Order: sequence, then structure tokens, then C-alpha cells
Amino acid sequence: MYNREEEILEQYEIEVRSTSKGRGALNCDTDKGTMMLKEFRGSKERAAFLYEILGFLSDRHFAAETVMRSKEGEVLVKDEVNDISYLLKSRYPGKECDVKSRDDILAAVRKLAEFHSIGKVCEKEIPEFVKADENSLFEEYGRHNRELNKVKNYIRNKKKKNDFELLFMRVYENYKSQAFEVTRQLEEQAGRLDASYLDRMRGICHGDYNQHNAVLFQGEWTLINFEQMSYDVMVGDLANFIRKILEKYNWNTGLGIDMITAYDGVRKLMPEELEQIYLRLAYPKKYWKIANHYLSSRKSWISGRDIEKLEKVMEQEQQRKQFLKMLFCFTS
Repeated sequence: MYNREEEILEQYEIEVRSTSKGRGALNCDTDKGTMMLKEFRGSKERAAFLYEILGFLSDRHFAAETVMRSKEGEVLVKDEVNDISYLLKSRYPGKECDVKSRDDILAAVRKLAEFHSIGKVCEKEIPEFVKADENSLFEEYGRHNRELNKVKNYIRNKKKKNDFELLFMRVYENYKSQAFEVTRQLEEQAGRLDASYLDRMRGICHGDYNQHNAVLFQGEWTLINFEQMSYDVMVGDLANFIRKILEKYNWNTGLGIDMITAYDGVRKLMPEELEQIYLRLAYPKKYWKIANHYLSSRKSWISGRDIEKLEKVMEQEQQRKQFLKMLFCFTS
């Protein structure tokens, strides 16, 4: 496989000095800087759009990764033997956002807001395959609700229940009520917002914004790993990042509000966007994730880790509700 990747690199106008294995990629020291050869599972058209958007960000002097074309002018280079497509991207061997550092977290939030602001003024045509359906979140939560119900029915019909199943059922009604209420409120919001509001809320999204994808490189925060880029409600990126961070901070209300304020200081949030953030964070996604993992796993053996995760969700519930209460005041 290593030789195959070397052959792929020969299709680029670069001199490779050395290579090393990285996180799911091949890191390359070249005469044109540090680069990364990485598998790309999307279509040729999606890769071309990614190239265009990253080029647009570069033209606007926004610090983000870039993609290099091959000698033949192709964005993707394919290994025909193994049927694998590759991207060659710039690499930034800097410091990832430290989730233990409040300063890093807020800097990453501000960088996300800057990205959304610049992306919003991009005049490039957005292809349909990048656009999320307007009802995608409502449909996603509907699927999650059905999956929760499926797990409940399966466990209820078991004659002998293990410790995880007993614990899951003890709190099921609480989280089910939350899930269905958020879904109802999301539908209600969609019913009262006209198309102009939705257009203002939607823009180019990173699609997988987390602490690993904001890197401090040569004194500047740089965004990487845009492969999940989409055109959707922009604050979806922010809500996902807030959730990941606050789960590590026991849903610290002060930090959560500071993250929203930091974003708002760069890109002003509309009331409808604040409501979206609230609804996305109010959905009991961690509980659903645990249920979904159980649904797809062997029921004859339950990991102690699953019980620990469920217990942690329960332990954090009061702090989570306190944060959501405060956030709801922001939306009122």
C-alpha cells in the first residue's frame, strides 16, 4: 500500500523529501511545504466543489487548508488497483484546540463565526448535492425518535433484563419526552418561518467542526478537514461544537453562554438562530447515541462502558437542564 501511495504522489508537481504515516493519511515533506495525502470517499463533483470553496477562502485570506491539483489538473487522483481516490492537501502541524483551555475554545468559536461570515458572501453556485434538505433536521430527529421507541419496545419485551437495560428504562420516559417535545418545537418553528429567514440562516458549513479541526499554526488559527462540507443552517456547526465541549465541562452554563457570545461578537446571531441552537442542544442526543449503539450491538453482551456512559448522562442532567434554561432566556 505504501508503494501505491508513492506512485500517487508522482502524479503531482512536487518533490517529496520524506513521508510518514499520520492520522488516516500520509504526511509528506515536499518542496512546496508540508502536505497530506488522504483518502476521499465522496464524488468527483464534491471534490471539485471543495477545491473551489477552499480556493475562495484562500483568496479572502482566511486561514484554512487548500487542495492541490495533479499534473493533469485533477482534484482527485485515483488508485485504480485498489479503487481508492485521494486528495493532496496542505498540512498544518500545529497545536489542536485544547479543550482544557477556555481561551482556545473561544478562539475556535470566533474562527468558526469568521468562516461562516466569509462563506455567506460566497457567490459561487451551490450544487444541489451539497445542499441539505430544508427538513433534514426534523427528519433526523424523527428517525432518532423511532429508534428510541424501538429500543424501548425490545427491552420491555425481554423477560430478563441486564443492568444496562434496567437503567435505560428507568430514565426512558424523561428523555423520550424531551426528544418528542424538541421535534414538535422544531416543526412549529419551521411552520412560522418564511423562506427568507431560512435563506439567511443557511450557508456553507464545515460539517464536522470539533477541537481536532481548529489548529493553531504559526500564531494563527487554521481550519482543516472540510470533507463533510455542506450548505445548511450554519449554527448547526456551532451547536455541535458547543455540545462536544459542554459534555466535557458538565454543561457549564458560563462557558456555554460565553461560546455563544464569542460567536455573536464576530457574526451577529438572529433570534431564529438562537432558537435553532437551543433546539439542537435540547434534543437528548447523547442518550440517543447510547441507545443507537445498543441497538446495533450484540444484546447478549453489554459493555460496562455503555453503563458508564449512561450513568454520566444521568449525572449531568441537572446541569444540562440548568444550561438549557439559561439559553432559553436568550431566545425569548
